[in-house]
Formats: sequence, structure tokens, C-alpha cells
Amino acid sequence: MRHAGIPAGVHVLLERDGKVLLMRRAGTGFFDGLYSLPGGHVEEGESLRATAIREMAEEVGVVLAEADLAVVGVVHRRSDTNRIDFFLAARCWQGEPRIAEPDKCDALQWFSRSALPDTIVPYVRDALAAGPGPWIQESGWR
Repeated sequence: MRHAGIPAGVHVLLERDGKVLLMRRAGTGFFDGLYSLPGGHVEEGESLRATAIREMAEEVGVVLAEADLAVVGVVHRRSDTNRIDFFLAARCWQGEPRIAEPDKCDALQWFSRSALPDTIVPYVRDALAAGPGPWIQESGWR
């Protein structure tokens, strides 16, 4: 029996001064108007860390090094399809985060974990509440 692949995504936590960077999605057709962590889909032949490095450069214009990334959690979620999302924390980065893809993001802001916006992707809110990790969660399977 042939098994379909499960789309995988990577989300990256940048934290400074006790706050996490969130971006508001816009123009993508997926969770538009909601805040989320920067990140994106793992491409064919790409590692989790390579995805994080590429996506962070594309979306918020910062440079990451593989050695500065740690996997902190995983969410297996049911959405439009069966999905796996990996959450990585960056210990440090180069550059000041900015909106690098204005066609996909219309706001970028630092939030305290205790004061996240009401308009946040639900599984991202749950992931941020899970703490420093490592952890694994399931979402949308009930």
C-alpha cells in the first residue's frame, strides 16, 4: 500500500527581552489576519534547520546559523490535511527583523508570551504555551 507524504512545516522562535516575534499573515489564503511565528514548508531534500534558515531570510530578513537552532517541539495537526509542524528556537541571529515579504505579511511585532494577541493561529498559541521544550502536541484530532 502506498502512503501519502505528510506536509511538514517549520516555525522559528526569535525571543528577546522576554518577547517573541510574531508576524501577521496577509494575502496567502491560509490563516490571513492571524499572527503566527515566521516559517514555512520544508522543501524536497531540505533539512529542518535549512528550512528555518531559508524561511527566516525570506520572511523577516535575518541570518541564522544551524548551530544556533534547537528543536523545541512538534505539533501533529489535522487541518486541511494531516500535517507535522516543527518548532525551532534561535539562540541568536544577525540582522534586525523586518517585513521582507509584504505580499504575505502586513505586521511584525514582539509579544510577551503572557500577552499574546487574540488573533493568533490556535496551534501556534498552544505551542507557545507549552514552554521551552522539548514537547509534542496533537491538534484538531478530536
